[in-house]
Amino acid sequence: MRRLRDERLERDRADRVAGLRRERDRARAAADGERREQLAERAEAGARALDGRLPFLDAAKGLLRKVFPDHWSFLLGELALYSLVLLLLTGVYLTFFFRPAMGEVVYHGGYAPLRGVRMTEAYASTLAISFDVRGGLLIRQLHHWSALVFLASIGVHMLRVFFTGAFRRPREINWLIGLTLFQLALVEGFAGYSLPDDLLSGTGLRTAQGFMLAVPLVGSYLAFFAFGAEWPGRDIVSRLYTTHVLLLPGLLVGLVTAHLILVFYLKHTQWAGPGRSNRNVVGKPLFPQFSAQTAGLAALVFGVLSVLSAVAQINPIWLYGPYRADQASTDAQPDWYMGFLEGALRLMPGAETRFWGHTVSWNPLLPAVVLPLLLFAALYAYPFVEVWITGDRGEHHLCDRPRDRPTRTAVGTAGVTAYGVLLLAGAQDVLAYKFEVSVNGLDWALRIALFVLPVLAFWLTRWLCLALQSRDRTRIADGRPTGEVRQTVEGGFEQDHEQLTERQAYSLTVGQRPAPVEAADGSRRERLRAALSDWYYRDRV
Repeated sequence: MRRLRDERLERDRADRVAGLRRERDRARAAADGERREQLAERAEAGARALDGRLPFLDAAKGLLRKVFPDHWSFLLGELALYSLVLLLLTGVYLTFFFRPAMGEVVYHGGYAPLRGVRMTEAYASTLAISFDVRGGLLIRQLHHWSALVFLASIGVHMLRVFFTGAFRRPREINWLIGLTLFQLALVEGFAGYSLPDDLLSGTGLRTAQGFMLAVPLVGSYLAFFAFGAEWPGRDIVSRLYTTHVLLLPGLLVGLVTAHLILVFYLKHTQWAGPGRSNRNVVGKPLFPQFSAQTAGLAALVFGVLSVLSAVAQINPIWLYGPYRADQASTDAQPDWYMGFLEGALRLMPGAETRFWGHTVSWNPLLPAVVLPLLLFAALYAYPFVEVWITGDRGEHHLCDRPRDRPTRTAVGTAGVTAYGVLLLAGAQDVLAYKFEVSVNGLDWALRIALFVLPVLAFWLTRWLCLALQSRDRTRIADGRPTGEVRQTVEGGFEQDHEQLTERQAYSLTVGQRPAPVEAADGSRRERLRAALSDWYYRDRV
């Protein structure tokens, strides 16, 4: 009986404790509910107050439901954006420790092999960041890796825009902004890796001074303005520093903002498919689906670059030593994005001409000054030239498949091929050493390749695009081969085909295939336009 009474008392005690806990939980829930209601009321009041002064709520409604297409190729621009964010964050950290001065000091820092060596304050402060500042080397390498990814993602993103025709109306202005961003990023990268004043960057600055001096009539004035005196001067690092941390970042951020505003305003391009047209965008809304996806991409970019910066050495300036005007680095090549200029400089034969008492040095004038001007002038003009040739002035929000525009695709591939040859030429001394071949022989091989390989790439790419078009037509007419072969009653063999789905057939047939335009009159301009249009469109399936 006593045991039963004890058990009953224990159960009653447990019931009372459970009841007290339930009451406590209800009280906490009620208090939390009241706090949430109060926070909601305050947030609503704050939003209404902000909306009364700024168009906050109206803008947020359209912004949060903005639709973005779901395809991996559209993430290339986001890679550039997040790399730029990482560049700005790490750049701010580095400015606390870098000294942009060319006054000479004797090094007594943490890197023993250079102790007692005279060097500039810029080089000494960079060594201090690398060896004496906690985490400094990681941030330096993270900054450098981010710069490489930033430029690479811009370049690949612009290639995607070019090959898919996303530069056409109404996005011509965004194409021009993107090109300007790419050029500013090139100059920003060059200014950044020139700041440490090591032997490699000093060699690059000496090369840049040669580019300036090659400009006829005003070259010496340009060089004196940049360097402040005869080479090497004492002002170039401080001027590059101001340009690198203030002028160019401001322009980059401003142009990126303008670019994103136009992307939001003009709608995003998308690949053709059922339910997709020039009047809509099919994809994920900005919040919450696209926001979660792009936040994951940002975290992935930050994480991968951080790990890469921790395990992969880049730009070890302590191995090069401080810059001296009477020395030059062996195996000296710039970062990859400036490699095409270096390659053009090395492939151009040395030649000079005297004009009215002035000497014109064709190397480096043609490869370092004229070539970039012509290249970017052609890229700026291409959207408008294509409109003039094709006569297509309508709006386009659907991406072209590259195979459906064989001439444009072939032109782009030829340009990429020429760039690849110039990039290889920028390292011809290293290639000659590694493969044990003659530098002169390699130079001539690359010179021939620069003129032959782009033509071959153009012809091969166009042929492949037409072959792929023919394959698509066969798939639409006969279906997709299943891989199964059966014997006919006559004794022959036939391959079975499976008809395409409605979605697959739609994606293959939705693209426009315009015909060449005809000359409106007998003028030379119209005849030239008709001839170019016929060349652009004549080979079609």
